[in-house]
Amino acid sequence: MPAATGPSADTEVIRTTLSGYDLLLHPALNKGTAFTEEERDTFALHGLLPPRIGTLEDQRERRKRSLDNEPTAFGKYVLMRDLQDNDETLFYSLIAHHTEELLPIVYTPAVGEGCQRFSEIWRKPRGLFISYPNRRMIDQMLADPRYDHIRCIVVSDGERILGLGDQGAGGMGIPIGKMALYTALGGIPPEHCLPILLDVGTDNQALLDNPIYIGWQHHRVRGQEYDDFIESFVCAVQRRWPHILLQWEDFAGENALRLLKRYRDRLCTFNDDIQGTAAVTTGTLLAAVNATGIPLKDQTIAMFGSGSAGVGIINLLIAAMREQGLTDEEARRRIYSFNRHGLMVEGDPDLRASQVPLARKKEDVAGWTVSGPGPISLLDVVRNAKVTVLAGVSAQAGAFTEEVVREMARHTPRPVIVPLSNPTSVAEATPEDLLRWTDGRALVGTGSPSAPVEVNGHQIRISQINNSFIFPGLALGILVSKASRVTDGMMMAAAKGLASLSPTFADSTAPLLPPIGESRKVALVVAEAVARQAIAEGVADVENPLTLAEQLRAYVWEPVYRPYERVNCPC
Repeated sequence: MPAATGPSADTEVIRTTLSGYDLLLHPALNKGTAFTEEERDTFALHGLLPPRIGTLEDQRERRKRSLDNEPTAFGKYVLMRDLQDNDETLFYSLIAHHTEELLPIVYTPAVGEGCQRFSEIWRKPRGLFISYPNRRMIDQMLADPRYDHIRCIVVSDGERILGLGDQGAGGMGIPIGKMALYTALGGIPPEHCLPILLDVGTDNQALLDNPIYIGWQHHRVRGQEYDDFIESFVCAVQRRWPHILLQWEDFAGENALRLLKRYRDRLCTFNDDIQGTAAVTTGTLLAAVNATGIPLKDQTIAMFGSGSAGVGIINLLIAAMREQGLTDEEARRRIYSFNRHGLMVEGDPDLRASQVPLARKKEDVAGWTVSGPGPISLLDVVRNAKVTVLAGVSAQAGAFTEEVVREMARHTPRPVIVPLSNPTSVAEATPEDLLRWTDGRALVGTGSPSAPVEVNGHQIRISQINNSFIFPGLALGILVSKASRVTDGMMMAAAKGLASLSPTFADSTAPLLPPIGESRKVALVVAEAVARQAIAEGVADVENPLTLAEQLRAYVWEPVYRPYERVNCPC
C-alpha cells in the first residue's frame, strides 16, 4: 500500500501510515527537526530527533552553511544528492531560494563529474535501473505501487553524457538531475517523476575494469538486440502508464534521432538533446537577432557540430525562417553545417543519413578562396560566406579561434556567438576571449555557467543557454494540458515563449536571456505557450482553455512542509 496520500499540489494535509524511523527515512515525507510537538507525539518521533522544534528556514540556513564550507563543486553535488535522498522538501526549498547558485551544482556542470564518479557516491535507491539481463522483468519492476502516481519519466542509456561520452550506469545522474529540475523549476510534484537508466552495458574500458563500478560490466548491446530491448521498455511503460510523458536523454547521436522518429507518434515523448536544445537555442537566437536589428531570415549561420543536437537546432531554425517567409531551400542556404571533418558538402561518404539534407551543394562553394586542399574549414566559411551567427555543439574545446572570431567581427557589427558545448572544459570558446576579440561587440551566450565579463569598465552578464529554460516548462504545459503528443509546433511555441522574456527587447545591450534565478517564471510562460499550442493543434484535453493559466498555477507543487495526520494501515 502507498505510505501516504501526498504530498501533492492539491493536498493540504498529508495522511500516512508510517511512523518512527520509517517516516524519517522516507525522503518525500521526512521533515527532520521541523516535525511539530504534536506530530512527534503522534508518530513516535521523540528521542529520534533532537528536542528543538525547527523550521524550514532554520534547516535551509543549516544546509547552506554546510554547502558554503565545501570547497569543491563535486563535494557540493554530493551534499545535495544526499539531501535529496533524505528530505526532498528541504532539497527543493534550498534550490528555490538559491537557484542561480545551486543549479550548476545539482545539474550542469557539476553533474558531469557526478556521473563519472557515480559508483563512488551511490547510496540509496532513486529511480530505476533496468538492465539488459533483467529485460524480462520490466513489467514486474514497473508494477510497484510506489509508482502509481508517476506521470513523467526521464530515461537515458548513459552513452553520451554531456560532452563526456559513455558513462554507463553512471549516466543515471542525468535522469535524476533532469527530474529534479522538473520539480525545482517546473513545479511538477516529485511523486509524479521517475528517473530511469537503461543499462545495456558500456564500452568505456575504465568502467569495465573498475571493481567498484555499479553497472552491468559488459560491452554495450547493439543492433537488433538493443532495438528489441528499447521496444520492450516502451511497451511496458505504455502498459503501466498509458498517458505518460517520456523524455529521452543523452542517447548517442544516431540512436537519439532514430528512437525519436520511431516513437514520437506512438506516445507523448521528446528528446531534450535534440528538441530541447533546439528550442532554447532558437529562442536565444531570436532574442539575439532582435538586438542586432537584422531578422533571422537575413542572418548567415554557421552550425559547428551536426550531431543530434546540431541537427535539431538546424531543423527548428529552418522552421523559424519559414515562418518569416523563406522556403525550406532558401532557409537551408542561410546555414552552413559542420561535422568533425569540416563543412558538410554533398558527396561526402562520411555523412550520416540525418546530415545529408544539411550538406551544401558543390556549386555553393565553387570559386571560394580556401586555406588548402581537403575539407573546408570554419575560417574558410566565415571568410567567404560572411557568417553573422556562430553556434557550437561540437564538444571541441577552443574550436572558435581568435582568427575565426576576428574575421567574423570584421564584416558584422554585432556578431552572435554561442558556444553551447558543456561542461566548460569542452566549450568552443570562453566569453572573455569572444568579447576581447570583438572589442565587446559580440552577443554571447554559453552552454555552461559563466561569470560576468568586464568590458571597458562595465560588467556584462553572460546568459547561460541551458535547456533548463525549456524542458521544465515544456513538461508542465504538457501535463496540465494532457497533451497526447509533443509536436514541432509545441517546441517552437516554447522557443518563442522564452524569446519573449529576453531583456534585449527593452535594451539591445542587455543579456540575451533572463537570469537563471527567474527560471520558475520562465517555466510558467513556456508552459502556457506550449499548452495553448497543444490546444490549437488538437492534441490536448483541456476542459476550459480560458482558465489555463489558473490550472497551471494550481498544479504547481511548492516545497513547503504540510501538517501530517496518521491513518491506520488497512492491510
